[in-house]
Parts: sequence; C-alpha cells; structure tokens
Amino acid sequence: MTELTQQALNKAMMEAVEFIHAEGWDAPPTLFALVPTALLANEVGADFDPEFHDAAGDAAPLTLVVQDNLPDNLPAGSEELADYVARTVWPRAVEGAILAQEITFKDSASEDPSPRPARLFSGALREDGIEQTLLQLRPTEDELAAKGPFAEDDIELRGGPEVAPGLIAAIRYGLEQDPEEL
Repeated sequence: MTELTQQALNKAMMEAVEFIHAEGWDAPPTLFALVPTALLANEVGADFDPEFHDAAGDAAPLTLVVQDNLPDNLPAGSEELADYVARTVWPRAVEGAILAQEITFKDSASEDPSPRPARLFSGALREDGIEQTLLQLRPTEDELAAKGPFAEDDIELRGGPEVAPGLIAAIRYGLEQDPEEL
C-alpha cells in the first residue's frame, strides 16, 4: 500500500478544489472521504483507472469519494456543520476526509478588509499531523473583468498552518473514532 504523506493529501486537496470549482459558486458544503487508490483498484478490479495521475503517470495515492448524504440543514461555516463532521465515523478503509464549504472571509491584512465570499477546503489524514486548509476567495466582478474571458478558470489559493483549527480538529476526531466500538 502507498505511504500516505503530506504530498498525498495535497494532491487530494487539489482534486477537491478542481471538483468543487467545476460545480460553480453558491454550492452547499461537500464532504469527501479519502480512500487509498490501490484499495479501490483491488476492490473494483483491473478495469479501475484512476482519473488523476501525477507527472510520472502514477495514479494519485488517494481517491475522493463524495459523501452524498449531508443533511440540507447544515449551513456552511456553522457549528452544526462542524459538529456533524466530528460525529461522522469513518470505516477503517477511509484514510482521511476533506470538507469544502463556502464562507465569508474577512482579510484584515488586505487593503479592503470588508468580508468576501470564499471557499474553505479543510482536510486531514488519519496519520498524525498530516492536514491542510486552503482558502479560495471568490473573484469580484471587477477582478473578473480585468483578467479577461477565462478569469473564472483562474484559481488562486491561500493556505497556511493553524487555519481553521477547529474544523481540522472536527475532521480528525471523526477519523479517530473506531467504528467497531460504536
């Protein structure tokens, strides 16, 4: 089985960003399970061909599995959503999870500190310390007009340590629960 590293999570995060970006703005939260691609290939058989490959042509080590069962009454950025994620107990085959949601972000370091719509992607692996949070600001109409006809396809991400620590803790808590004990 492939060793799961920060790079494996980073690849999965970028896949989640691309998936959500293709869905467009004003979408409800999306929760992804991260399953080892090798495990899926063994379960599905020889016909399984992962969609994403790295520069060497190797399959991505983790495959996203969209969780379609999120209740409709969980607003993005809410404590209820974080609580739901924390209570989600994953089977042992799931090595991580990513939550994508739209939030309102206020950048105090910006020249214009007014709140802006943004997407927040938070993910963690079972492996201790492997986590990532990315932020994508929604472009303004002026920014889109200035960048030209393909401006919507330009994805700018921010990230860093200690971004959304409560959400990372909620994801990690769900991953740490043993489904056999429940």
